[in-house]
Amino acid sequence: MVEETPAPDALGIEEENAAIRGIDPESPAGYLAFRDALFRKKKKNGWKYVESPYPLLEAALADTHAHLALLSDPALSLARCAIGGVDFVCTIVDAYEDGDATYGLLDEWRGEALRILPDVFDATRAALAVERERGGMQLSHEGMAADEWRANRCPCEVPAIPAVRVAAGVHPHNASHWDEDVESRLYAMLADFATCALGEVGLDYHYDLSPRAVQRDVFRRQIAMAHECGLPLILHMRDAHDDGFAILEEEGWPAAGVLLHCCSVGPDELSRWIERGSYVAFGGAVTFSRSDDLRASANIVPENRLLTETDAPYMAPVPFRGIECAPEFTAFTAAYLAQLRDIEAGGDREAFLAALHMNALRLMGRGPTPWQQTHGEGGRA
Repeated sequence: MVEETPAPDALGIEEENAAIRGIDPESPAGYLAFRDALFRKKKKNGWKYVESPYPLLEAALADTHAHLALLSDPALSLARCAIGGVDFVCTIVDAYEDGDATYGLLDEWRGEALRILPDVFDATRAALAVERERGGMQLSHEGMAADEWRANRCPCEVPAIPAVRVAAGVHPHNASHWDEDVESRLYAMLADFATCALGEVGLDYHYDLSPRAVQRDVFRRQIAMAHECGLPLILHMRDAHDDGFAILEEEGWPAAGVLLHCCSVGPDELSRWIERGSYVAFGGAVTFSRSDDLRASANIVPENRLLTETDAPYMAPVPFRGIECAPEFTAFTAAYLAQLRDIEAGGDREAFLAALHMNALRLMGRGPTPWQQTHGEGGRA
């Protein structure tokens, strides 16, 4: 039987790093105190190592929806992504709630991730040596576990720190705060070449934090802005799909694309969104035990419009529920989607994952639109 209590040396490292970084080892982000690229789940007596998807995923991954500014350590997450194979992240900015700080921090986060990357590798190898002594690893690559193989690669084989793009919009929760100043601020963000989409926007009738009529008006305005700016639209729809669909039919579906973020409906509802050409993204929720409708939906999305996301720091996938999610957790959702669609490891899964990655780049990895070239200077908003 594998011992689940962290070895004394590992616990000491965790506590020492936690003190340095100001991270509570018992918090949902406590696994970050190890300062390595391993995944862990919370146990009553500490943190238990969870091996990366087995066998090792064969292609690069993209997280099309995260909130980097809300993470406990965005730079560490990006370093972990580099080791784990996530090479593209779209982070969300709300023009009312967040301001433009994220734009100024993108280079700082990526630069710090590059600086600490060797240390993260070293910490990963040290932690894996402890785990190997405890046993239980699946030795899948040249006598090594998936994480060991990653941690012992030649530096020239390590992917770059992920490219990070921004989606900017006003969330339906904040629709009641829309005014000329917010609209002007959003236009400035959309003109920035780092911005790849307008979002997340839409309707939320679950919480109703803004009046529904106001939500609808602000949604219409932002659809018009997506048309004007030539940018894809990232949707937040919760308990409001009928109204959201009707408004898009009336205002027109942006030619640059529409992404239904955090799919929350079954296949009967989703079918019409697919028919209208929507991309559909799935995160950790598809792995939850009560998500049978989502699993059915994930099986009907055409491969060329299926996307992975995390919505980090929220909704970590199984078996990590209850801890802080981050872009590197995309690996578990991607592996789950492949399994759900009966795609086996090897060449078939490599082609599937490569298709999902290309979907993300096709939608969010494009260069500046003609509108951005006219209205922006490529700098920060």
